[in-house]
Amino acid sequence: MSETIQSIRGMSDILPDQAPLWDLFEDSVRTWLRAYGYRAIRMPLLEKTELFVRSIGAVTDIVEKEMYTFTDLNGESISLRPEGTASCVRAALEHHLLYNGPQRLYYTGPMFRHEKPQKGRFRQFHQIGVEALGFPGPDVDAEHIVMCARLWKQLGLDRVQLQVNTLGSPEARARYRVRLTQHLEHNLDALDEDSRRRLTSNPLRVLDSKNPSMQPVIQAAPRLYDDLDEDSLRHFEQLQSILRESGVEFEINPRLVRGLDYYNYTVFEWVSDRLGSQSAVCAGGRYDGLFGQLGGKPAPACGFAMGVERLIAVMVESGTPAHEQPPDAYLVHSGSEATRLAWRAAEQMRDAGLSLVFHCGGGSFKSQMKKADGSMARFAVIIGDDEAVLQRVAVKPLRELGDQVTLPVADAIGLIRSRRGSGAQPAP
Repeated sequence: MSETIQSIRGMSDILPDQAPLWDLFEDSVRTWLRAYGYRAIRMPLLEKTELFVRSIGAVTDIVEKEMYTFTDLNGESISLRPEGTASCVRAALEHHLLYNGPQRLYYTGPMFRHEKPQKGRFRQFHQIGVEALGFPGPDVDAEHIVMCARLWKQLGLDRVQLQVNTLGSPEARARYRVRLTQHLEHNLDALDEDSRRRLTSNPLRVLDSKNPSMQPVIQAAPRLYDDLDEDSLRHFEQLQSILRESGVEFEINPRLVRGLDYYNYTVFEWVSDRLGSQSAVCAGGRYDGLFGQLGGKPAPACGFAMGVERLIAVMVESGTPAHEQPPDAYLVHSGSEATRLAWRAAEQMRDAGLSLVFHCGGGSFKSQMKKADGSMARFAVIIGDDEAVLQRVAVKPLRELGDQVTLPVADAIGLIRSRRGSGAQPAP
């Protein structure tokens, strides 16, 4: 016998016992986004590799080491999307979405990075991405942070902290780059291989290093804040003012640079101590230059993405309950005439908005009733030869006190609907 095929490492199944918490999270997120006026957009999983090279940056771990990239049958380099912002901006440019004014958009779905799988880090992972296109800020920057704070409260999450920083204008970053490069060159012997390679291409990326041996050099580096121009400072101060007025607590982290090249001005991360080293559950910032990088007319933009797997892990650690909604009824049937009536009755009940499990696989009434009880349905709907002759169904309560009654299908529907959420005593 051949070996069974296993899932690809770092790409996990979401099993039925886990799905209710995912459903709770996704339903909560959609309601929350609608409350802020964000509309859904769906982009392809596959994009031209050039899109991510131009947006994320050629000298980044994502592009250099982590993307799933291949050549298609037409000889074109194609990649599974490692993140969603570049795809969203590409779609906005391609379909001229900003011609109708600024856009508030969101998307959901899987992203792909070939990383070492560990707690909170997967090769296929899911994100909720939120993008505000055409808004100069800092009010929309603050909106993104404030709306995240609301979601954490709605989900019952605790121990999620906010870190913010500013990368300033392109001019401020250019001045800072000179000073940072000088500092790193003076400490060349302490730099690891990746940092030495980035020294000439993108020295700010060195500040994003997670290598413990690099931390003394990073901590001693000059602060970008000291090179900010008046406009950059004003933008950051206005952001902080709105956050304070909104009651959102935050910490300024001057080493927070984010891992993508397209950010400017505001950057932020929400972190949790419940996830070990993979502490970021949501992160984003402003990327005013991305439209121009992708060949479009420059436009201001801000956005963020949250890791679904990480947030669900925090929900579990925080004790967030999620119970699968049981069906209203389980339909038990035996006999050819009874089964014909059962098919019709089942669809009538579903037409009326009831959730119903139709027994398949045959078996005695006793074995079917055992399945009905195991389904956690509130009622068993029973159809045998006697019910088939009368063109009626028997309704038996499974979770509360009450007698079995025989009724026309329409009356059975009314009875089951009337007992939804009733305060009846549970059956012994």
